[in-house]
Amino acid sequence: MNESSPAGRRALADGREIPLLGFGTYQLRPGSATQRAVETALEAGYRHIDTATAYGNESDVGAAVRASGLGRDDVWITTKLWNSDHADPEAALRRSLDLLGFDQVDLWLMHWPTEVRLATWQTMVNLQDEGLTRSIGVSNFLTHHLTELLAVTEVAPVIDQIEMSPFLYRTRADTLATAESAGVVIEAYSPLTKGARLDNAVVAAIAGRTAHTPAQVLLRWCVQHGFVTLPRSSNPQRIAENARIFDFELTEADLAELDGLDEGFTTGWDPATQA
Repeated sequence: MNESSPAGRRALADGREIPLLGFGTYQLRPGSATQRAVETALEAGYRHIDTATAYGNESDVGAAVRASGLGRDDVWITTKLWNSDHADPEAALRRSLDLLGFDQVDLWLMHWPTEVRLATWQTMVNLQDEGLTRSIGVSNFLTHHLTELLAVTEVAPVIDQIEMSPFLYRTRADTLATAESAGVVIEAYSPLTKGARLDNAVVAAIAGRTAHTPAQVLLRWCVQHGFVTLPRSSNPQRIAENARIFDFELTEADLAELDGLDEGFTTGWDPATQA
């Protein structure tokens, strides 16, 4: 699947369009380090920034957007509801907005499928209706989490943000199929495997054939599968490199080779263990 428009955006079920390439801020140190990295990303052409309450850097993201000189509507901002905030999601979202310095976010995600996820989802729907967030979605929901939620809601999440790379692709085939059938777009975090598989021989060979880097190959694999992708780096050269993924295409043979690399590899805690 190629990206849905030359501008590199993906249509969502609620009628909005999300930039296929986003800049992840997980594990970026709160403070000036995050602000500099986000400013660098915006200068390199990113127009989608992903943060979360748990990252502790929402205020730095907001400051970077304002310092960039870009209009608020020019930058897609995602943040997430943390597990300990399910008792009062509205207060958590308002706190995030205060830290960001914005009246609303573009996308608000439930960060993990906690035990009270169904009740929390209805609150998220209500807060979307109030205009505090333009779109709502989930994160780390696998097949059984999505199926359960879709059975009880009239408002499906527009995004499911999960770990995704060629090394996890077939392992998560059921989740991908469930999401596709419900019109839920997959957003890939840790698409570069936190560097753990950048030296894979297949990835390296394709990088050589396409005159691109292994990181660019893995990111291009994501967008050609229709996944929104969220690379993260604090290195200005790599931030710019990761943005240059719309000037080439992987062949069907390349995609098939990459699809075959699955080894069930995750870089962190696997939500398959979450009931």
